[in-house]
Amino acid sequence: MTIRVLIVDDHEVVRQGLRFVLEQEDGVEVVGDCGDGEGALRAVERLRPDVLLLDLVMPGVDGLAVLERLPEDGPAVIVLSSFQEDDRVVAAMRLGALSYLSKTSAVDRVVEAVRVAARGGSVLEPGVAALLLGRMRRPLDTLTPREREVLAALARGRSNAEIARDLRMGRETVKSHVSSVLAKLGVADRTQAAIYALQQGLVPLDEAL
Repeated sequence: MTIRVLIVDDHEVVRQGLRFVLEQEDGVEVVGDCGDGEGALRAVERLRPDVLLLDLVMPGVDGLAVLERLPEDGPAVIVLSSFQEDDRVVAAMRLGALSYLSKTSAVDRVVEAVRVAARGGSVLEPGVAALLLGRMRRPLDTLTPREREVLAALARGRSNAEIARDLRMGRETVKSHVSSVLAKLGVADRTQAAIYALQQGLVPLDEAL
């Protein structure tokens, strides 16, 4: 199976370099490249790539905005950037990027990331992996004991009414706690919060619904 790759970077020399490297690889086809976010979104819709190599910092529609607007059945995304700012890295991964590599990454590292992403896996620079691990651990520590109980209940598939009954709280109080949990974890909905709780081992997998 040929891996179809789209390259998005506002620097032409970077695009040309990546294209040259990837076109030497068996089973990899560069289906296009573009230099801005709007062009990337149009190209994704038109070309249907399997993997998107995406620069984060671009004029106009940047990489994070592209990630936000990609369809659910869109390509696996590898973020390539010269920056390793905490907020950008974490935001990119939360928006669905599978891998985060520096633009100075070795050629074989980029090729590996493309092949791994096509299989749904991730490749991270060691420094980025450590950063993400640290940031992933922090939000749980910001929750109050009661919010942790509510988060655990969400991971078990409990409704607000069931949480109110089990924890002996009013429904409005539960609703307030749920909103606080989502905000502190930086997630969009209850499902994402539940997944986070499972990833952090707050609830055993056999108890999740």
